[in-house]
Amino acid sequence: MDKRIRVGAVSYLNTKPLLFGVRNDAALLERIDLIEDYPARIAEMLLKDEIDVGLIPVAVLPKMKESYILTDYCIGAEAEVASVCIFSEQPIKNITHVLLDYQSCTSVNLAKVLLKHYWKKKVIFIDGGIDFRTQIKGHTAGVVIGDRALEQRNISPFVYDLAGTWKKMTGLPFIFAAWIANKSLDANFIAAFNQANGYGVRHLVEVLANIHYPIYDLHKYYTENISYLLTDEKRKGLEQFLSLLNNV
Repeated sequence: MDKRIRVGAVSYLNTKPLLFGVRNDAALLERIDLIEDYPARIAEMLLKDEIDVGLIPVAVLPKMKESYILTDYCIGAEAEVASVCIFSEQPIKNITHVLLDYQSCTSVNLAKVLLKHYWKKKVIFIDGGIDFRTQIKGHTAGVVIGDRALEQRNISPFVYDLAGTWKKMTGLPFIFAAWIANKSLDANFIAAFNQANGYGVRHLVEVLANIHYPIYDLHKYYTENISYLLTDEKRKGLEQFLSLLNNV
């Protein structure tokens, strides 16, 4: 029997369309072990070869000895993404400290890039602990990602969307995460996995029927905020982001 492929996925609302088809493909499920965790943990697992492919933060790519982007789908944004933001009680010009979400790799680095190159603002960065959102007050802002960012939108008076700001600065869309393997994988698996990813993106009514989430309009989130297709323009945005990472 062939060895099962270890697949690491992010356990956020934004991945549900991508995983919907995977979870409903019995033949594919026979071939994989699916593990879910937060982005930074999935990235760590891929770097340690504890999984074979993961929906990982793209900021990890320079750390990988070998990397293969597998599918036509990603977690990206053409404009405001809603769930990756700097939150604060003060305008950003008054911020002195920024807490960094421990669950994030790409987003915290994007925040650093934008603070330096767009806002041209020097701040002190602090690694956030599990309850770091309670410390977002006064002149201390915080980078919050994922489902907790959608919640934080109802708490913080100032919200700075990082994908929207990136678009203003570069004119390009942004990729937060993609399906990346640390080794060459079977072409038939890749094709089946790609098809399964696309199923949920094409059948959002079915995806939404299984979710109750009153905090934010998920139809808007999946159709206007998140952009799932991995386009050439997103790849250009990724290249520019990785080049700017060397200067933060």
